[in-house]
Amino acid sequence: MQPSEAELWAQQGAAVVAARGFRDYDARWRYPEEINLPGVQALGMGLGALLHRLAAERGESGPGRIVVGRDFRSYSLEVQQALCLGLVGAGMEVLDIGLALSPTAYFAREALDAPAVAMVTASHNENGWTGFKMGARPPLTFGSGEMARLREMVLGGACHARSGGGYRRIEGVARRHIEDVTARPGFAAPLRVVAACGNGTAGMFAPEALRRLGARVIALDCAPDASFPNCEPNPESARMLTALRGKVLAEGADLGLAFDGDGDRCGVVDGRGRVLFSDKVGLLLARDLARRHPRAGFVVDSKATGIWRRDGVLQAAGAKVEYWKTGHSHIKARMAETGALAGFEKSGHWFFAAPVGRGYDDALLGAVLLCELLCRERRGLAQLHDGLEASFASPTIAAVCADEKKHAVAAALLEEYRGAMRQGERVAGREIAEIVDVDGVRFVLSDGSWGLVRASSNKPSLVVVVESLVSAEDMKAIFANVDARLQKFAEVGEYDQGVGDLA
Repeated sequence: MQPSEAELWAQQGAAVVAARGFRDYDARWRYPEEINLPGVQALGMGLGALLHRLAAERGESGPGRIVVGRDFRSYSLEVQQALCLGLVGAGMEVLDIGLALSPTAYFAREALDAPAVAMVTASHNENGWTGFKMGARPPLTFGSGEMARLREMVLGGACHARSGGGYRRIEGVARRHIEDVTARPGFAAPLRVVAACGNGTAGMFAPEALRRLGARVIALDCAPDASFPNCEPNPESARMLTALRGKVLAEGADLGLAFDGDGDRCGVVDGRGRVLFSDKVGLLLARDLARRHPRAGFVVDSKATGIWRRDGVLQAAGAKVEYWKTGHSHIKARMAETGALAGFEKSGHWFFAAPVGRGYDDALLGAVLLCELLCRERRGLAQLHDGLEASFASPTIAAVCADEKKHAVAAALLEEYRGAMRQGERVAGREIAEIVDVDGVRFVLSDGSWGLVRASSNKPSLVVVVESLVSAEDMKAIFANVDARLQKFAEVGEYDQGVGDLA
């Protein structure tokens, strides 16, 4: 039987908010299947209620101010408008900065004296996804605790209208962010830089920032196109990095930079066309910072190369290195807790605190700092990278695994590797010397080589990374050990890329 007109209207007004969209520190949904516009409005109401509650817990009062920005996807404007409607209804004063990068929204919190932020973006996720990066006070964004409270409030319907809300459109914030990042002397040497943006939002901003400082920018897939016709804007994607490598070699460029969809991550290709993982490029930046800021602290994620703690330059400068849980919210929070100067993730999130940055992840600033380093050193990136201890790492590999299953599989792998360590089992011919469980399982072999399996924070998948200090073949042998264990789980599906795809 066909639904009545009244039933159809009721269906249109019913909020859809899938519980699985509330993730460890961001929110991601397929739109409109898993969240619809009434659902986004409900999310805004819940976010506003939570922000008021958090302010009260800090002893603050009065209506809160919140910066709201969006990426360029075709439906992001309507999603942003629904979110703003919910926030205003919850008594928030909304400052709409329009089209922006995530670091632009973070910058706007300080520039506009608004402690809270909500950025509408699904970053590098395929077209058809929407998402939100949220925070209550700079430079932090929500972690698992705040996300759990938000989930409970939205799904529990514990959100009520309150007075005091308002809305203002603020123009020119993206321009101010670029001016802030580039308020420094121009590059001391001419640099030819390929900027690859995967047709994401960063294409509207990253090339301009580099040109302002004197770089000759060769644009690759910088025209926004939400269908992502060439590749997803993901600086860990073999497809994106392979295209960047080809362009660098064809143009004789000094380096290539790959920006993700919302401009908070950066991948790198050197002038020889080699893909350099962002955790190792981060080590080069950290070396430079440590020389100028002795005894500085650095936070790196659980996927980062094991040579951070072995690096002689950092040790000579008295630098402190701490491995921490993967995720931009986790790294920002740990930096704030420890007073660390910078943080680096293998995924390409680079974070810089005062006096270098403002405490959050900003791919534009990271790219500028890398170019400045090359100009100061008067050596190519390839030469600088060759000065690091050799290691052989896999790309970040995702194995399909449902959101409802991935944490259980990661926990089972942790117990399995703990048992292997107790029993003296060998992996690629070596004993397991250490198990690190801060984020999934990272098993460290007797020579410092390692492997990691963790649950993805923003997609239904498990994340696998391995690194050998011996050879590329040994790296593949370590991966084979992980793969054999994963294949025992029916819940685990195909990998998104191969262990040697970027060799």
